[in-house]
Amino acid sequence: MKKAFLIALMIIAVGFTANAQSKNETSKVTHLTYKEFIKKVWDFEKNPSDFVYKGKLPAIIDFYADWCGPCRMTAPVLEKIANEYDGKLLVYKINTDQERDLASIFQIRSIPALLFIPMEGQPMMQVGAMNEAQFKEVIDHRLIK
Repeated sequence: MKKAFLIALMIIAVGFTANAQSKNETSKVTHLTYKEFIKKVWDFEKNPSDFVYKGKLPAIIDFYADWCGPCRMTAPVLEKIANEYDGKLLVYKINTDQERDLASIFQIRSIPALLFIPMEGQPMMQVGAMNEAQFKEVIDHRLIK
């Protein structure tokens, strides 16, 4: 009886893991490292004084940490936004615990911190969780015109 119960638990655990992995494979949100940030967003090592965006679409960058409650609340909203605006907007995430240098460069003191990058002009920083309507307001009026 115990053996059957343990086998059932293992099957359930494998199913949850596979489901989580398949969800991540279809995600439109991209996690960035320091090197990827320099390649895809802004090469501050070569051009530290002027923000020059390297992307081909407007972007949102979510500076977050896994332990942060408001960050966890924001994550599914960003997933939905990334899917809804696919092809019009890029959504990136930067884990501030793993990418401390990037967090330092942007002087991240509170999370979530959201960096909105338009194609023209300077990026805008918003600190704190946002709901879907707030994201869409910024996207539709400041990023995609």
